[in-house]
Amino acid sequence: MFPRPLTPLAAPNGAEPLGRALRRAPLGRARAGLGGPPLLLPSMLMFAVIVASSGLLLMIERGILAEMKPLPLHPPNREGAAWRRALPRPGGLSLEAGDPDLQVRQDVRNRTLRAVCGQPGMPRDPWDLPVGQRRTLLRHILVSDRYRFLYCYVPKVACSNWKRVLKVLAGVLDNVDVRLKMDHRNDLVFLADLRPEEIRYRLQHYFKFLFVRDPLERLLSAYRNKFGEIREYQQRYGAEIVRRYRAGAGPSPAGDDVTFPEFLRYLVDEDPERMNEHWMPVYHLCQPCAVHYDFVGSYERLEADANQVLEWVRAPPHVRFPARQAWYRPASPESLHYHLCSAPRALLQDVLPKYILDFSLFAYPLPNVTREACHQ
Repeated sequence: MFPRPLTPLAAPNGAEPLGRALRRAPLGRARAGLGGPPLLLPSMLMFAVIVASSGLLLMIERGILAEMKPLPLHPPNREGAAWRRALPRPGGLSLEAGDPDLQVRQDVRNRTLRAVCGQPGMPRDPWDLPVGQRRTLLRHILVSDRYRFLYCYVPKVACSNWKRVLKVLAGVLDNVDVRLKMDHRNDLVFLADLRPEEIRYRLQHYFKFLFVRDPLERLLSAYRNKFGEIREYQQRYGAEIVRRYRAGAGPSPAGDDVTFPEFLRYLVDEDPERMNEHWMPVYHLCQPCAVHYDFVGSYERLEADANQVLEWVRAPPHVRFPARQAWYRPASPESLHYHLCSAPRALLQDVLPKYILDFSLFAYPLPNVTREACHQ
């Protein structure tokens, strides 16, 4: 089912309500020398939140999306208006009959992207971005020249499996089930590897897509994986987090016992544009205003959406998206609810503005952590 309308995040006694905090909170702390324009004006930001989260809008905006048509593998060299019309609209999805909730989610996502990205001053292509933001974007877009598509990978949204698929399509791997540790750089082509004119051509002519996930569920997945399993992250980030936010931690903590509230405190103090990619907001990773994506898939229906993409790019029939391994236990809504209800509400008020564009642009509800909801 589509998520129920948002319930406002209750403020603790003496604290201002979340809505007021979001209106006054900056998206990122200003840093001297960055020189980039602000991402959104407060009024624009709140408009995006309203569009994405209003329960009334979800009931009335049930327009039928344009039907998806197959993408030609070899578009004409000239500006092919007919070929461009064959592409899905940005964020578009051909939906099976009888799935109105999914239609609503996609329609809200489409309308919000168009409304926010159409505002004056928003980037229209990667060259409108400051150098640092453009570098991050181009380093996260993978290229398949054989099948003419661009994929912006988002860590903790099945990007390892997508990289495996790209390697199969490129002939580097025999199939997606080959058991090996994923090499996230070799045998992959990134837009950052290409010359500007090559980048522009591919952005104009190739099918472009990304996959998104509930922002807080993605954060919890990164927290559990990086601080619970990866020694490098425990040493590099975990030890620093413990030193900063735990009284009496000592000068050399192991960093393998970071708590979720400590992780959230760390995120509050981080500039979103400079975060590690595993918890950087999707907006900063993939810049959905500067790149006009033809499809935005969802982690919630990962296998179906991914295989639909493979059909659209005319991948060989034997290439399928890998099924989830039986041993894998993703962060669930229940575990996320537990961790959020265990965190101080004031801390959540400070974290949410960092990810508010991911919530609003991709139509995810803000968390319901009122006392009533947390005691259910």
